[in-house]
Amino acid sequence: MKNTQALVPLFMFPVLLSIGCSQATAQESSPDNDAKKQPAAVENYDGDASAENELAAIRQAAKKFVDAFNHKKAKALAALWTENGDYIDESGQVFTGRAAIEQEYRAFFKQHKDVKMKLAIDSLRLLSPDAAIEDGRVILEPLPAGAPAISKYTTVHVKVDGKWLMSTVRDVRVETASAYRNLSDLDWLIGTWTAEEHGVKAEFVCRWIANKSFVERRYTVTHPDKSSNSGVEIIGYNPQNGHIQSWHFHSDGGHAVGVWSPLKNGWQSEVQGISGAGESTSAVNLLVPLDDGAYVWQSISRSSGGTELPDTGEVILRRVTAK
Repeated sequence: MKNTQALVPLFMFPVLLSIGCSQATAQESSPDNDAKKQPAAVENYDGDASAENELAAIRQAAKKFVDAFNHKKAKALAALWTENGDYIDESGQVFTGRAAIEQEYRAFFKQHKDVKMKLAIDSLRLLSPDAAIEDGRVILEPLPAGAPAISKYTTVHVKVDGKWLMSTVRDVRVETASAYRNLSDLDWLIGTWTAEEHGVKAEFVCRWIANKSFVERRYTVTHPDKSSNSGVEIIGYNPQNGHIQSWHFHSDGGHAVGVWSPLKNGWQSEVQGISGAGESTSAVNLLVPLDDGAYVWQSISRSSGGTELPDTGEVILRRVTAK
C-alpha cells in the first residue's frame, strides 16, 4: 500500500479520521468515580474491639487481592484462597484448589494484559469468630467485551491458623440497560491506536462511555514542527434514522457529523462539517480491518470550502498493546 499525502495537517484529517474506534463490556464510567460513589461497607459484628480488628484484617486481605490482580500475580492471588477453596466465575465454571485457581488467572491475564481492578465492598460481616461473608462489586478497566453488566460477588472468608483466607468466591453478572447492541459491530476498535506518516504522528484513544451506549474517541496529532491539534468524537446510534452516527469536535473550533454504514470488508463514514475558519468540509472515510491489531484508513471524495481535494493515501493504524 502506498502511504502518500496521508496524515495531512489540515482540519480534514481529524474530521476524516472520524471512523476510528471501538470494543466492549461491563458498566461504563470511570472506576475511580465509581469507587468514590459506592456506599460505605456495612459491617455487622457484636461490637467488641477484637471483632473490629478481624474485619479490618479482612479488608486488608481484599487490598492484597486487588494489588495482586493489578500486578498480574496469579500465584499470589491463588494463595489468598484456602488450600481447597473454590472460585465460581460468571458463567458458572468452578475452579477448586489453589492450582486450578492460579491456572485460571494466568489464562485470564494472558488474554487481558492491560486490565485493572477496583473493588466496591457493599457488605462485610462476621458470622462467627472464624467465618465472615462479604458482598460487593468488581469494577474492571478497560471494560470487558460484550454487553455491559455489573459484576457482583459474594465471598466466604474463614480464619485458618490465625490468617483470613477465602473459602468460596462466586461472581454473578447482572446485565444493565444499554444501547450497546447497536454498536457491537464496532467493539473491536476500542483501545489505543497510533499512526505515523511523513513525520506526522497521531494517537487515538477509544473507550466506551454511558454504559456502552456511546464510544468516545480522543485524539492528538503532532506535526514535525512539534505543533499539535486534538479533538474528541462521540460515536453512537441514531434511533430516529436507524444508523450509526458520529459527532466530532476539533480543537480549532471546527465540528462535523458523520453517518456510518457497513461495507463488505469494513465501514465507511460520510462526513459533513465546518472548519474552525468557517469553511464547509466533506469527505467519505473508509476503514478496513487487517486483523485484530491493525486497520487501514483512507479518505476520499474530499472537499473544503467548495474546493475538491485529492484522496489521501492509505494509512495503517496499529493497536498499542500493554507490555
